[in-house]
Amino acid sequence: MKKLLISPSQMALSEQEGHIYQNILKQASEISLNLMAVKIENHPEDFLGWCYELLSASRDRINHDLLETKQLPVLKKLHDLLISAISFLQLKTLRVAPWPVVSVFVEQHKDALALDEQLRLTQYIASIREQSLKEMIPEDLLTFTGKHTSALDPSSYNFDVEWFSSTKSAKAFHQMLADLPALFDEALAHIPLEGEVTEANYQDFVLKYVHAFTDNNEKPTLAPATRLLAMRRPDVFTPINNSRLDSLCSALAITKLSNRDFARYWQDIVQAVHAMSWFKMANGDSEQDQQLVAIKALIPCFFYYADTTTAENSNYIKLLNKPKRATSTTTKKVRRGKESAEILVDRALAAEDMPEHIRAKRDSIISEVQKGRGVAETISLMRTIFG
Repeated sequence: MKKLLISPSQMALSEQEGHIYQNILKQASEISLNLMAVKIENHPEDFLGWCYELLSASRDRINHDLLETKQLPVLKKLHDLLISAISFLQLKTLRVAPWPVVSVFVEQHKDALALDEQLRLTQYIASIREQSLKEMIPEDLLTFTGKHTSALDPSSYNFDVEWFSSTKSAKAFHQMLADLPALFDEALAHIPLEGEVTEANYQDFVLKYVHAFTDNNEKPTLAPATRLLAMRRPDVFTPINNSRLDSLCSALAITKLSNRDFARYWQDIVQAVHAMSWFKMANGDSEQDQQLVAIKALIPCFFYYADTTTAENSNYIKLLNKPKRATSTTTKKVRRGKESAEILVDRALAAEDMPEHIRAKRDSIISEVQKGRGVAETISLMRTIFG
């Protein structure tokens, strides 16, 4: 372990990387005796590999039973620093990487990233993108804007809607969206659904977006705006959130954006990503690459740290695996509006292999879905009853 801890001092680290290393080393020194008991066989020669190895050693192989209570916050801080460092170093490679390298990276990490699930989300967004926010059913609005709730039936929404920057903490944003969706439609109308998006388009969006908040005595914030933009045009806008903003800004070698710096977002994030080699040369030979090209501005989201727990912590997976209660009387169900129930049921009944006698039960199925029963669960019940 000692050899591992000092090895970055022999690496050609940048000034920024050296600062990161010193911060990590400071935390590691607080639990050095515990770390020394961990056997190290892998000694990476690069800083990224070193961060991965130390994270594995301190998280998966350290003897947690020997840690004192006061050391636990130190260990968590060490893990947070290492995860942030990994995100920074991986994102930093985007500044020089060609498209084939980016494509291979995504393929190699697809399981940890839950890539198939994330792509299902982008494909679903593409199917509703032309609708106005005002016209969307509540479930689709949550999907577009990135807020998970138990109302999202996993049989109809087979993905976590909070991939690509969650907005669940933006309470004022969601309250305004529920009350005044037309104001956000007016803002998004300035961003064309296809073709070039100019700075003037973006500025017109910002003007409408900011006024929507200020006219209603609320404070506009940048992160939820970037989620709207990224879902509107995933080939143009890269979404941000506060928890990952440090890593992204460090990787792009820019001062961290404030959560209201709309002007710098266009210049320092959007334009910077567009200037990268991989972004300019993105092309799709395989089906997966074609899907990635269509959402190429979202690709930086795949370069944040991810491991097996990332995919397992998907809200979709959690909801899908949620244990069933023993009796229906104790199960709390989320009621749906009739319009939502009708749309969700009609989508399911449109499947080519759906029997006509089940389609004939449309009204009964809608009634059950309104009460909070899942669409797939209701149809399965109908199949059992009616054969």
